[in-house]
Amino acid sequence: MITDERISAFIDSFDRGNTELLNEIEDECKRTNVPVIRTQMQSLLRLLLAMNRPQSILEVGTAIGFSALLMSEYAPEGCRITTIEKYEKRIPIAKENFKRAGREDTITLLEGDATEILQELQGCYDFIFMDAAKGQYIHFLPDILRLLKTGGLLVSDNVLQDGDIIESRFAVTRRDRTIHSRMREYLYELKHNEQLETVILQVGDGVTVSVKL
Repeated sequence: MITDERISAFIDSFDRGNTELLNEIEDECKRTNVPVIRTQMQSLLRLLLAMNRPQSILEVGTAIGFSALLMSEYAPEGCRITTIEKYEKRIPIAKENFKRAGREDTITLLEGDATEILQELQGCYDFIFMDAAKGQYIHFLPDILRLLKTGGLLVSDNVLQDGDIIESRFAVTRRDRTIHSRMREYLYELKHNEQLETVILQVGDGVTVSVKL
């Protein structure tokens, strides 16, 4: 944890929670070790959706659909969500969850590698949520910037890697060094790209919120 666990628990205790179905899906994620966005990240997403009021959302990294369903629950009426997932075992579960929620007509799941899909996508999105392979964020960014409308929000989750991001690359395990260096590169680019205004927040495992100028 990058913040004190007692403080995090105290903050989480004020959270009003989600719908019964979202709570069920979150419990399923925890039972089956599927990554799910943390409580503080859920609160931040709800706030940003209320502020941005997007009509079109792009999510990179569906897992079994929890965050897409959360966004569809708290986004304005008529908002459409496109979400990308390549892990074949999770795709049918996500589709079933969208059906359970009655959201199969408003959430479109694109199956395959995000790098390839992003290159082919057209159009413009008001809100983009990145929660996929952390070492690929920097490679996704050119297409993300192309697809994000002026004034739109880019939210990237899990950017501080449980605090390891502040360590020397030689202090992290060898298998994690590529992800470590790519995430540092991604954070630098977000903070120095002239198209973006970005803040890095110690929420959950670290999140960036960027506005396209």
